[in-house]
Amino acid sequence: MNKFIVVSAILIISAVAVSLSVIDQLAVAVPQTKIQFTKTITSSHDPGIGQEGFQFALLLSANQNSLYHGSVTYTSSEPVEIIVLHDLDKQDSNGQATWSVDGNTIYGISVIGPPTKADSFDFTGAALGFRSKVPFTVTASVDGWIRGEPTQIVMQKIEPKSQSFTLSKPHVPVSIPMHLGFFAGGPVSYIITDSSNKTFGDKVTGKQNWSVEFSPRLAKAPASAQDTVYSFTNGIKGEGLYGYQNEIFSSSPSQSDLYSPLHSLITVSWKQGQKAQILNSAEAVLKAEKESRVKLVKTNVVINAPHVLWPGGQLQIRNSTDITDESSFDKGQVLSISNETRKVTFVAHRGWGLDGRTIYYIITDATPAGPANLLGVSNAPKLANVLSNSIVSEMYQFKNGVRGPGPLGYQASILSSTLEEGNYIPICRVSIVEWNDPTYAGILETISDINNKKSEKMITVQLARPLSNDHIVNCPLIESLS
Repeated sequence: MNKFIVVSAILIISAVAVSLSVIDQLAVAVPQTKIQFTKTITSSHDPGIGQEGFQFALLLSANQNSLYHGSVTYTSSEPVEIIVLHDLDKQDSNGQATWSVDGNTIYGISVIGPPTKADSFDFTGAALGFRSKVPFTVTASVDGWIRGEPTQIVMQKIEPKSQSFTLSKPHVPVSIPMHLGFFAGGPVSYIITDSSNKTFGDKVTGKQNWSVEFSPRLAKAPASAQDTVYSFTNGIKGEGLYGYQNEIFSSSPSQSDLYSPLHSLITVSWKQGQKAQILNSAEAVLKAEKESRVKLVKTNVVINAPHVLWPGGQLQIRNSTDITDESSFDKGQVLSISNETRKVTFVAHRGWGLDGRTIYYIITDATPAGPANLLGVSNAPKLANVLSNSIVSEMYQFKNGVRGPGPLGYQASILSSTLEEGNYIPICRVSIVEWNDPTYAGILETISDINNKKSEKMITVQLARPLSNDHIVNCPLIESLS
């Protein structure tokens, strides 16, 4: 009997030892991945059901079949509690403190307090974050492991709900007077938005009763980025800029390789003793000069004069004339074109200027062809040549982050240009801003905001280069919203 007891005890002890050994081997066999990083996070509204009064910042997101363990050291702008989430079956959640976004995926929640601005602690859990009743920014360093074989990163389970931000009047109609001109014998309707010469710009402003903005930097645009417009200073009376016949252009958007909305102004005057007549093409002007009938003078004035109507084409008109906060940028920038009133109505888009002040701008031309066609504007490849003289403004468009009225469906764009004399230039080079972790996206309003977030490695900024070409847009700022 005693022998039987002793043998049984030995067998039990051996079995326990074997079991512990197997368990230990299994534990060792579970893959572990080292995690070690420092991250700065800005809080947003806690997306958990019943947690509406809290601000939340997620440090480690949940992964199916995985568990975090390690240590964290943090410092925060406001006192925060530590939130540790634990995987929990829905049927086991009764009577426990829980956290859930949708009511289906449920986590057990441990709240570690009291709130402090700085601390170090060890943790084990399925996810880790911070919360407070006021907005905060926290910087945390993690040194630990993630154990298991993640089958799916389930960030969507505990990611804050998609943020959105609506500006007042993000898109508004703006009516601009059109002028009449000629190209290759056919009629052209065009607008004048900017001038490199203030005196000339003021003259046109008075004539059209709509503000032409002063942009002295346009005069520095290289010749390869410009087209030519001929304006008559005498001869047959008419509705031209100097009170005589209509202007003549050397190209139109139909010749995309030649066309530019930036036009070098050349005056044409009939010589004494010559009988003036209506000329309607650049070839006719040059022929008259060759025959010594007219005198041409290069004025050094550059105007931004995009074409609206031209022989064989026009700017695309939007299918819907209704403008809402959700109006998209594609499928046309023009709401209507009236030959009777000689006005074109554009959609003006709201954005932020260099220092965060509200601006409105229209889009009339772009390059390369893909984005230009998507926007419904003229393709003007010559605009890319302005880069050689570095006279462009920068336009920052947001690829992700906070939903809003911007070109890509997120927050409004930020431009580096303003209407201040000496600084303004209507030609913009587009860069794309992407939040490295959209969970922590916020609204940026100034160039300084972009630079700060970039230095904190929270965003990535890259030049937009569709098909390896710089994305340039003609986006005049609009002062008169009428």
